[in-house]
Amino acid sequence: MLRVLSARLYDAALAGAERRALRAWRRELLQDLEGTVLEIGAGTGANLAAYGPSVDRLLLVEPDPAMRGVLADRAAAARPARAVVLAATASRLPMHDGSVDAVVSTLVLCSVRSLDRALAEVRRVLRPGGRLHLIEHVAARPGSLLHGGQRLLAPAWSRVGGGCSLTRPTKELLAAAGFDVDDVRGDTLPVPVPFVRPVVRGTARP
Repeated sequence: MLRVLSARLYDAALAGAERRALRAWRRELLQDLEGTVLEIGAGTGANLAAYGPSVDRLLLVEPDPAMRGVLADRAAAARPARAVVLAATASRLPMHDGSVDAVVSTLVLCSVRSLDRALAEVRRVLRPGGRLHLIEHVAARPGSLLHGGQRLLAPAWSRVGGGCSLTRPTKELLAAAGFDVDDVRGDTLPVPVPFVRPVVRGTARP
């Protein structure tokens, strides 16, 4: 019960950000996807309403049991014919090589322990021409006051936030992993906590 409550509290914590920006960003990012789509770290299903009718099959990977339980209920209610919930991690995806048309990651890569392995897995399962569609909070500009604050708060934040990193330069790490990041742009999430305001969003192509 406590774990499920924690999953619900996660939704409550993001409610303001959803109203101000995330809901619109999710629709913009996902509504035109088609074919077989894999979402890593699907959480409690915040993206479900943003997928359009051209998605034939939706594979929802979520390692946390509490999140996965809420996700399964919501997926069954939203689109029972094409959503499959899977207990797996981004670093070890249970899909064949080149088997998905798009991979989706929203507010996930900050907490992936082996990001290089996860990105290698994303590249492996994507079909030729497929893309990674993402919204991720990231490190502020190095040398800025905000970046200094992120560095100070990072250890405590990681402990209470399930391994979430405030200082991960996700766009740069995507590029280093062999992704074209020309369509990934910086933005600001309108939330009261300044340390998670810097974000990147868009699509990255292997």
